[in-house]
Amino acid sequence: MPRPARVSPGAGVFALTPATGLAHPPELASEAAWLRGALGPATGCFLGAGPGISLALDPGALPAEGYRLEVTADAVELRGGSPAGVFAGLQTLRQLLPADAFRRGRVSTGPWPIPAGVIEDAPAYGWRGVMLDVARHFLPRQDVLRFVDLMAVHRLNVLHLHLTDDQGWRVQVPGWPRLTSVGAWRTGSMRGSRQHDVLDDRPHGGFYTGADLREIVAYAAERHITVVPEIDLPAHVQAAVAAYPSLGAVPVEGVRTRWGGLSDGVLAPTDEALRFCRDVLDEVCAIFPSRFVCIGGDEVPTGPWERMGHPDPGSLGGWFVAELAAMLAAHGRRMFGWDEVLAGGSAVPADALIGGWRGEHGTIAAARAGHDVVACPDTSVYLDYRQGEADDEPTPVGILLTIADVYAFRPVPAALSAAEGARVLGGQAQIWTEHMDSARRIDYMAFPRLCAFAEAVWSGPGDFAEFSERLAGAHLARLDALGVEYRPATGPHPWQTRPDAVGWPRERADRAAELLELTKDIRDI
Repeated sequence: MPRPARVSPGAGVFALTPATGLAHPPELASEAAWLRGALGPATGCFLGAGPGISLALDPGALPAEGYRLEVTADAVELRGGSPAGVFAGLQTLRQLLPADAFRRGRVSTGPWPIPAGVIEDAPAYGWRGVMLDVARHFLPRQDVLRFVDLMAVHRLNVLHLHLTDDQGWRVQVPGWPRLTSVGAWRTGSMRGSRQHDVLDDRPHGGFYTGADLREIVAYAAERHITVVPEIDLPAHVQAAVAAYPSLGAVPVEGVRTRWGGLSDGVLAPTDEALRFCRDVLDEVCAIFPSRFVCIGGDEVPTGPWERMGHPDPGSLGGWFVAELAAMLAAHGRRMFGWDEVLAGGSAVPADALIGGWRGEHGTIAAARAGHDVVACPDTSVYLDYRQGEADDEPTPVGILLTIADVYAFRPVPAALSAAEGARVLGGQAQIWTEHMDSARRIDYMAFPRLCAFAEAVWSGPGDFAEFSERLAGAHLARLDALGVEYRPATGPHPWQTRPDAVGWPRERADRAAELLELTKDIRDI
C-alpha cells in the first residue's frame, strides 16, 4: 500500500470502458498482458490494441523502479525507468480504480473512473522482501502463487522461501529421494507455544517438485519478484538426517515435531555431508536464478559435534559456512546468511549478504564489518509475533508488534554512519509459520501489518495517522476484494481465535536483554 512520492491532482476523470485500448512497445508485452489479465475479468475492459492507455520506457528520465503516471480525461500515460518501474506504476493505476477492480470476476458494470492527475514515484529501498517459511508448515503451490500476487499488489520484490528445517524438507533433490519420501513428513506438530509441551497426532507434510518451484520462480518473475531460496545448513537439518542418518553428527528421532530451541539435527563434518550439500546447492542453483542463495547458518549448536568427539567443535560452524559459500561461488552466486554467521569472522566471504534479524544488532554488526545487509529485526518485522494484548489473540507469542510498530520500521539503524548505512539494501518481513498451518492463518498474521511494512520500505518514513486513514478508507476494501482474511482493527473474528493453542507472550524489555546476550559475539567485530 505504498503512498506515491509526488501527486499532482488534475481535473475530471478518465473513464475505463470496454472500448479502452492499450498501446505498448514489445519490451512491455509481459506487463501489458498482466494488466489485461488483472483488469479484464473484473471490469469487462480487456484492453485490446488501440488508444486509451499507453505504456512506455524512459530510462533516461526515471530510476529503474520509478514511474510517472499521467491521467487526463482523454488518456492514461505510464512511463517507467524499466519494465519493473512500469509494473510498479500499474499497481498504482489499479489502485486508482474502485475496489471491485481487484476481484477475479465481474460484480459490477462500473463505471470505472480513474481520477485525473500526475503521480511520480520510486522506491526508497531496492530490497523489499518477505521471508515465507514453508518448512514448519507446508504451503501448497497454489497458495504460494496467491501470496506472490499479494506481494505484487504491495510492490514487494523479493520472496525469500525458507524451504527446509528440522520439521520438514520441501524440495526434491536428484539422488536423494528420501529427503521428500521421509524428510517431508512428520507424525505430528506442537499445538501452541513449545513451553506448554502439547502435541497433536495429526501427520503433516508436503514438498515441491522441481517443476513446482520453476513455476513459482517464473510466476514471480513476471511480477518483478525475485525468489531467493533458503536451505538451512549446517544446523536445522533434522528432517534431512532423519532421511539419511549417516549425514548427522549424532542420531535423531525422526523428523522433528517440536518447535523452537536447538535440535541435534546438525551435519557431521564429513565428505559425505559435503557431497550432500553440493548436490543440494547444485539443484537449487539450477532451479533458482537469484544471485543470492540463503544457507541459513543460524542457531548452530556445538553439542552434537562435541558428542561425536571432534577436537575443535567451535570452529565447525565457520568451516561449514566457508565451504557452502565456495560451492555457491562456483555457480556465480553470493551467499546469504543470518547474522550468526558473522561470528565466523574470516570464514565469511566479503561479498556475503547478511540478514540482520536479532534486533538491530545484526544489521549494525554486518554493516560495520563491510557486508551488504538486509534488515529484518525481529523487534520490528517478525509477523509471527502477537498483534494485540487481548486474551483472544490466536497463539500470542513473542513481543507485542502492532501495525504501528511495523509502520515505524526503519531499515537503516540510527547508530550507523552514512557510509555504513549505504550497506543496508533494504528490509524484509519474516513470516515464520510454526503457528500458521494454512493460508488463512498467514492472512491473519500478515495483513494488514504487511501493508504497513510495504509502505515503510517503498515510501520511507510517513505519518501513521494518515496511513491509517488510507488503510481503513480504501485499502481494506481492496483486501476484501482479493479475499484476504486480515486481522480486524478490533481484534480477531471468533473463527480466527485459537483457544486450543495457547501462546507465550513476552515483554519487549525481556527480549531486548536476551538479544544483548545472544549477540555479544558479533557486536564487537
